[in-house]
Amino acid sequence: MPAMLPLPAYLPTRKDYWLMMYQLRLKGKIDYILGDNSKKFSYLIGYGDKYPVKPHHGSSSCPVTGTCNWDNFNSPNPNPQILKGALVGGPKSADDNSYVDSRQDYITNEVTTDYNAGFQSAAAFLVNNE
Repeated sequence: MPAMLPLPAYLPTRKDYWLMMYQLRLKGKIDYILGDNSKKFSYLIGYGDKYPVKPHHGSSSCPVTGTCNWDNFNSPNPNPQILKGALVGGPKSADDNSYVDSRQDYITNEVTTDYNAGFQSAAAFLVNNE
């Protein structure tokens, strides 16, 4: 007769199982945004060693002093103002190499409040359900 395995003290419910699976999937997405991807590149400005330096954002492309105009926006140089904590759109496809840090590419490099809202909500969910 085969030996009986002891039952664990706690058997997860279906709800607990799905919560755990959701947390794992969500953590993977957050990790990807923060640089756990093939480019080792964070899409959150100011986080890590490699992050966007030319977001599609007019004011951050202006110098600290002096005139701000389209020449500043169209400059190939990094933005003088660092938008720490802003999230860019990210790659256009599942291939990380489709991402180019270019101020002119508003699809991949625009920063918006709705991107940040989703990111912050996901992070808050993970913290609240540790």
